[in-house]
Parts: sequence; C-alpha cells; structure tokens
Amino acid sequence: MRYFYSAWQDRHAPETFLLRGAPAPSPEGPVRAELLSRAIAVAGGRLEAPEAAGTPRLRERLARIHTSRYLTFLETIHARWQALPGAAERVAPNVHPTGGGHHYPEHPIGQAGWHMHDMACPIGADSFAGILASAASAEAAAGAVLDGADAAYALCRPPGHHAGPERAGGFCFLNNSALAASVLRERFARVAIVDVDLHHGNGTQDIFYARGDVWTGSLHADPSGFYPFFWGGADERGEGEGLECNLNIPLSIGSDGSIFLDALERLLNGMQAFAPEAVVIALGLDAHKDDPLAGLSLETADFMPLGARLATLELPCVLVQEGGYPTASLAHNLAALLRGFHAARTDT
Repeated sequence: MRYFYSAWQDRHAPETFLLRGAPAPSPEGPVRAELLSRAIAVAGGRLEAPEAAGTPRLRERLARIHTSRYLTFLETIHARWQALPGAAERVAPNVHPTGGGHHYPEHPIGQAGWHMHDMACPIGADSFAGILASAASAEAAAGAVLDGADAAYALCRPPGHHAGPERAGGFCFLNNSALAASVLRERFARVAIVDVDLHHGNGTQDIFYARGDVWTGSLHADPSGFYPFFWGGADERGEGEGLECNLNIPLSIGSDGSIFLDALERLLNGMQAFAPEAVVIALGLDAHKDDPLAGLSLETADFMPLGARLATLELPCVLVQEGGYPTASLAHNLAALLRGFHAARTDT
C-alpha cells in the first residue's frame, strides 16, 4: 500500500467551532495528522507528498463534483469577508437559507450562509491552501491506483464526506472520497464508495445520487438523533439513473462492534449487484467508543476485522481518511485497521 499526505494541510487549523450554541475547541486540527502518521509508521508505511495542490488537473477534477461558484467561493471568501466592516478573522455565517433559497446572493455574508451548512467549518486566511492540499492527497492516492498500485491510503484533513456539490459542513469543504472516485472513473466503468464513518456521508450521497456509475453506501449512527440529522435514512435509494445505487444502513446510537460488522456485511452484500471494478473506502475511525463525537461504541480490536473484511473485496482500493478525532486510541485504531487490511491482502 502507498500512503499520501501533504504537510500543507496544516494551514487549515481552526481553533474553535460552535457546539450547542457555544464556542468549543475544534477536534479537527493538525494534531489529527500527527496521530494518524504514527499509525502509518507502525504499519511500516512511508508517507509520500502529492504534487503541488492547485494544479489545473486537480481543479478540473474538482469541477466534476463541485459547482464552479462553490469552488470560487472557497478560494475567495476569506479576502472578501475581511473587507467587511467589523468582520471576524474567520468566516462564519450568521444567516442560512433554511427551507431553500430562491436567489443566489452577491454579498459575502449571504454566500457564506448559502455554502456553509453549519458552524463547524470556519475558514481562515490559509484555510483554502490546506483544504486543497487535503484534496490533492486523495487525488494522489487514486492516481497511484490508476498507475497499478493494489491499494493506497490518503491521510486527508480536513475530511470531506459532508461536502456536497456546493455545500461545506461537518468540518468538510471538498469531498475527498468523491474526488478519489471521480479519478478512478477515468479508468474503471463502475466505482463504489463504502463509507464506514460514524456519520452519514451526506455530501457524497448528494454528489452521486442521480448517477448510475458510482454506487454509494454508508454505515452510520441513526441520523434521526445524530449529525447530519437531515440525510442518511434507509429510504434514500437514489433517483433517476442512480436509483438503487445508494444504500444507507443507520445504526442505533451506541451500537457495538458486533452490530457494526454485521451491518457491514449487509452493506457489502447490497453493493455486489452493482459489480464495482474499484472501490473507495471513506474511512472514519470515529465509531470508536472514546471518540469525542462518540455515537457508536466500537473497540480498537474491532478495526482489525473491519480492515480485513474491506481488503477481501479484492478490488483496487483507495482508503480516504474521513473522521476520527484526537484520543489516546486514535493511532491504535488506524494501526489495527491497517494490520487487518494488510494481513487479508497478503493471504488472498
């Protein structure tokens, strides 16, 4: 397996986000990359830097999954925000078009509300450079698979699976897993995305909901009582050409590893009729019982069979890091998953 990470991701380093109406320390910061890098070293991996972010090729690939006005917004909003009288250092909207808006605004405040779904994704002066570097890492991992690697891992932060065609939310700005799938589609006719993050991959679902060439499946805490709340139900199956190409399996809050792994079997069984030629794993580690955003109760030991089962798909595979936040267990969780993945790939 090849591993990719850009140190430029550290340029996005939000100090706080809004939690239950109050500022709270953001768990999505550079320390995540430090902890995950340790796990990769334990697994015997070596991090490779992607080519410089912001290349025309990356921009063209991002334009396949995000709207042009959203990409322009991410790149320009901080400077335009700072030009406002009395503006805070970080972009954080105070108005949202709840229920759907009819007019796309010109004003920076209106655009921030339009494109930023919640208050967990403030944008600082250097954020866009870090966000692009995260996407470039996913692009490089998918490119390695196109070049013949059996599997590749992208250490991405900020994560991406809550980012829709023109919406940021849940710490996510650019959808790294969707980007990886889009790159794989340059060679493979059918690509699957298997999301095992604690939270539903609502942005990924939105991007591919009406497409029949990318199957999306998500295993997550039941959104009736958990973020992202408004998406992730079992009745969401896709539409148009994408009908039956989307599968959600919501789990009761607090479900343990046994329940999680059983549900994974149902998710993968549901994928089989699609017959994918390659797979992206949207890899969350936040289903662990100690995660600060805890909603499920997996143990570290559960991540080893999880990795092994994903490896037995025997498909070209890109693992894209999604959630999983700083605890004493985070590095151990990734190390366990990688051990399971490598052992199963070696045995097949």
